Amino acid sequence: MSSSQLVSQSACAHKLRILADSTRLAVLQMLMEKPLHVQDMNAVLGLEQSLLSHHLKVLRQEGFVTAIRDGKAVLYHLAASVQPAQADRAVDLGCCLLTFE
Repeated sequence: MSSSQLVSQSACAHKLRILADSTRLAVLQMLMEKPLHVQDMNAVLGLEQSLLSHHLKVLRQEGFVTAIRDGKAVLYHLAASVQPAQADRAVDLGCCLLTFE
C-alpha cells in the first residue's frame, strides 16, 4: 500500500469519525434538503442552543458546511466539497458515498 493510499484512507476515516455523531449526521441530512437557519434545525433537533452551535462549529471546521450571516441569523449550507450525489439521499464525501435511508 502506498503512502498516498494511507493518507487517503486516514482522511476518509477522519471524515467518518466526524459524522459518527448522530447530531452531526442529522444536520448534514437536513442540509441536503435545503439551506437552513440554526433555529430551523433546532426546531427539529430540540437541542440546547450551545450544543447545536458546537456541532455546527465542528462541521464548519471540518469543511462539511458553510455559514453565511443572514441579518441577525446564520444560514447554513452544505459545503461545495460535500455535494449530494447522483443517488437519491446520498452525499459524496470524496472517499466514499454516504447514503441516508
